[in-house]
Amino acid sequence: MLLKEPKHLLLRSLPLIIFFTILQLLVALLPNHLKFDEAMWQYIGRNWFRNGLVPYRGGVDNKSPLIFALFGLSDKLFGVNCWFPRIVDTACQSAGIYYVYKIAKHIASDYAAIFSITIYGLSLLWKSTDGTSVSFTETCSITFIIISFFYNLKGQKGKDFFISGLIAALGFGFRFSAIFGIAAIFISSFRRNKASSIFFLLGVLSCIILIAFLFILAGINLHDFLTYALTDNFASGSVTDHNLSWRLTNFMNGFFYSELILFYPFVLAFFFFRKNSFLTIWLICEFIGICTIGTFATTHFKNLLPVMSLMSGLSLAYLIENYKVPVKPVIIIIWIIFFPRLLNPFIDAKHLISPEADTNGKLCTQPYQQPDDNSKKKLGLWIKSNINPQEHVFVAGYGSIIQAYSERQSPTIYFNVTQTAAAKKRLFSDLGGSKPAMIVIPLNQEYNNNVNDDIRIFIDSLIIKNYSFTKCMYGYSAYRLKN
Repeated sequence: MLLKEPKHLLLRSLPLIIFFTILQLLVALLPNHLKFDEAMWQYIGRNWFRNGLVPYRGGVDNKSPLIFALFGLSDKLFGVNCWFPRIVDTACQSAGIYYVYKIAKHIASDYAAIFSITIYGLSLLWKSTDGTSVSFTETCSITFIIISFFYNLKGQKGKDFFISGLIAALGFGFRFSAIFGIAAIFISSFRRNKASSIFFLLGVLSCIILIAFLFILAGINLHDFLTYALTDNFASGSVTDHNLSWRLTNFMNGFFYSELILFYPFVLAFFFFRKNSFLTIWLICEFIGICTIGTFATTHFKNLLPVMSLMSGLSLAYLIENYKVPVKPVIIIIWIIFFPRLLNPFIDAKHLISPEADTNGKLCTQPYQQPDDNSKKKLGLWIKSNINPQEHVFVAGYGSIIQAYSERQSPTIYFNVTQTAAAKKRLFSDLGGSKPAMIVIPLNQEYNNNVNDDIRIFIDSLIIKNYSFTKCMYGYSAYRLKN
């Protein structure tokens, strides 16, 4: 039975969505520097929009050209910055919250809708779901899957399901893992009737073909795209190359030693109180997706949040509607237990109000510590002021932040360490054939621990033969090419 729209201020959807948007912006915009992943995409996007080097020729990362385009546009309009992509993706995420509301209202009640977006909006800010990072491919991918689900559930005619497929494929365009959400929508459509699933699939395929055509028009090699964004991710030495023990540890940390456990009582109650098959299918497909990738990165758990929030919202609404549980105490309890416990925004605010003293001297003194992101930004700006724009710079290890802020090109597409066999072969060839004007190498132990011996030995031998030490800056040794 549908209830009338709740009139209490706390139970209105628009103020909630606005509140979550403002809260996400505050959390996202406080760090005034690019993060590791953002810096990779900014560097590739900059090479694309400024230098005409399309993705996978001007830098490699295992992401879609759509995210590089966002950061490239950001750089084209405003130079090196972190705020533009974060604002755009926050708006996208807020659209996802709105459509979670619409799904819950469509299949259940206004109470279910309010509870669902309250839980979803709060859980998006958790540490265990990387809540401080909004400008990631997951944000757009998940939002398009949510919107596609809504139009598929509401659809009556073939064109409705076709449009749902078009929207779902946009999510796939941002991230291949959206295929698991697409599978959930397809299965749900098929269970309704075969015709709707066929129209949905036609929409998906049409949009994917259109995206591929646009990539080709932009000069992107589709073979390179599939290699770097998909197949190379499962090769030896790739980001997914971990043993079973590592995977099990991260599985347990992600699913049981995190805020995610707050969902479980409500999800369990859903299976007792509600019999909604499409949510069950959605949950199973997203769970399979996370386990298939197998790295259990915190951002990957964002994929579970919409469906688990809907299940939780429906469970709470059932209690209120059938057992006359008072609404206000339930709302207060939900806010208390789901409210994010984040320290980073407070630390970032403190640094913004009262910046720390320059850490260059400390980072260049033994025992060498790992520089923070802000120190890497400063090193990048130092390189920018000391290297001519046309000269190349190579940053050893995981140096995307330095590379991005230096605004200098790397001599190799592997500007950030990648340790597959093909990547190492290309790296050695590029560095040997086109020696950069400067090489910077981290002094901390993490570099030795995380970068393979053959890469470090090759770089060291290159420096010994061709470079002279310049100075230590922010925990990195800088070497200039000999005349």
